[in-house]
Amino acid sequence: MPELPEVEVVRSGLERHVTGARITRVDVLHPRPVRRDPRGPAGFAEALVGRRVEVARRRGKYLWVPLDNGDALLAHLGMSGQLLVQPHDAPPERHLRVRLVLDGAAEGRELRFVDQRMFGGLSVSPGGAELPAEIGHIARDPLDPEFDDDAFVAKVRRRASGIKRQLLDQGLVSGVGNIYADEALWRARIHGERPGERLTAAQVRELLGHARDVMTEALRQGGTSFDALYVNVNGESGYFDRSLHAYGREGEPCERCGTPMRRAAFMNRSSFFCPVCQPVPRRRRAPGRVPPVTTAPD
Repeated sequence: MPELPEVEVVRSGLERHVTGARITRVDVLHPRPVRRDPRGPAGFAEALVGRRVEVARRRGKYLWVPLDNGDALLAHLGMSGQLLVQPHDAPPERHLRVRLVLDGAAEGRELRFVDQRMFGGLSVSPGGAELPAEIGHIARDPLDPEFDDDAFVAKVRRRASGIKRQLLDQGLVSGVGNIYADEALWRARIHGERPGERLTAAQVRELLGHARDVMTEALRQGGTSFDALYVNVNGESGYFDRSLHAYGREGEPCERCGTPMRRAAFMNRSSFFCPVCQPVPRRRRAPGRVPPVTTAPD
């Protein structure tokens, strides 16, 4: 699934190519991608035709394009969604689901939503230009200038849940995702199952810094592409997968100590870690439990 760097690459591409354009026609070629819009496919299209596109924005893994009437086109890429800016005469993609014909600043172009698995989707958020109500519960991400480091550290250290689970909690911090969580934890030498309450404030701050660093580096390389499902608006893949130290490296030597990397099942996904640099945390003894007493035979 595209994570923050990949979604930010798409957002910046939309900003460059469609800002100021007017939507002249909308073709919904499959109803599933607009399933979250209560208007249905026809109402979704009607709400967009004639509207001018403002500067694209992002919150975590969600994208939205403010419109000139105060509404917003809200998008989530899901597992395989792509937003592509294409010439009118470009052949339709195999999994093309929604097409927005543009005029004005993007004259002669179309904004296409392509989605093979159709877990992603588009909808029109009434009055959502500033922040769509549908994503108001999602926390800011570590690259957001208004992200509150102190509040994040305090919340993490009050929770008994594992630190990786917390990094993936979109109500606490958005956009990190499975790949970049593993990378940040490897850099910080912390196992993902270590409870937040057993981390020092300094450790949490260091981990947050690594999360920022790894996502910033991924942004510079256009994001992470393991297959053709993630591309930017021009259809180009990212190259950060060549710089990964943990994710997907099961059995390969840790680049720090040489120990073979391990994989563990985690929330229907996989976690990758070094068993030496990131030791599995010891389980605490249950409160009030008294160890058994043994005596030697007479």
